[in-house]
Amino acid sequence: MGLINVVVGCTTVTGGTATPDTKLAPAYRQSVSASVSASSATSSIRESQRQQSLTTRAIRSSCDSLATTSKAAIDKVNEFVGAYNAGRNTGPTEGPAIDALNNSASTVENSFSDALSSQIRDALNAYVDAARAVANAIGTHASTPEFNRRVDQLNDTKTKALKLCLAVF
Repeated sequence: MGLINVVVGCTTVTGGTATPDTKLAPAYRQSVSASVSASSATSSIRESQRQQSLTTRAIRSSCDSLATTSKAAIDKVNEFVGAYNAGRNTGPTEGPAIDALNNSASTVENSFSDALSSQIRDALNAYVDAARAVANAIGTHASTPEFNRRVDQLNDTKTKALKLCLAVF
């Protein structure tokens, strides 16, 4: 069986002069203008939503890091305090408390992104500094009043940062 090719074409030329409908042109221009304006507004809204999503993810990441690691650090500090208050050798509890505090500080600090507000970043930085200060107090065998002052600062900064985190969600 052979292949059949069929070519069909129309070659009718219509005469005349094209003229715009001057009554519809203003309505068309207005419609196009409204469409462009709506498109621009939609684009702006989408970008705003995208930025908000990035900010929310950044805050959630940093706040989750704080909540998770600070609990572990405070548990280890409490073991150290328990050994101290019981008159036991604190040596076995010092290293784990120092490590947990420094780990918490580093984890929180490494969770920062440009999307964090300065208020939340400042609160988280205050916690980071306080956690390292308590680790230092344990490592240098600071006096009890100095140790307690640093622990109070740690608790205050953690509470403030977590309140800011909760306010966002």
